[in-house]
Amino acid sequence: MTNDETSRDAADIVSAKWQTVLAYADHKINPATTRAAYAQPRLRELFPVVSHGVLYLNRCTGFPAPADVPVVYRLSGGGFQVVRESDGVNLGEPTTLEEAFALVVANLPEGCGPAIIGTADDL
Repeated sequence: MTNDETSRDAADIVSAKWQTVLAYADHKINPATTRAAYAQPRLRELFPVVSHGVLYLNRCTGFPAPADVPVVYRLSGGGFQVVRESDGVNLGEPTTLEEAFALVVANLPEGCGPAIIGTADDL
């Protein structure tokens, strides 16, 4: 398999997973969250995973995945908190999902490109 074929396969896997996540019912995740993330072209290239109502975006399709892509959490009083879990840094507390995911894009790890097939060890 060539690098082009591997990249194409990874893109297909990521695209299929996004379609699944975008179709989740609102008891799994607020659909506005997945739509706001998907609206960002750079985030659309990352592998989405939903756990406990939170959308995680990964640079690889397998686990373990690095925790270096910031995560958006809904605050109980309104607004959102964007956290880089790899070092626990709070990157900000924007008021809208659009602002939150723009902050995620602005804080992607250096060299972050489309997700690859593999785990954190393969990055």
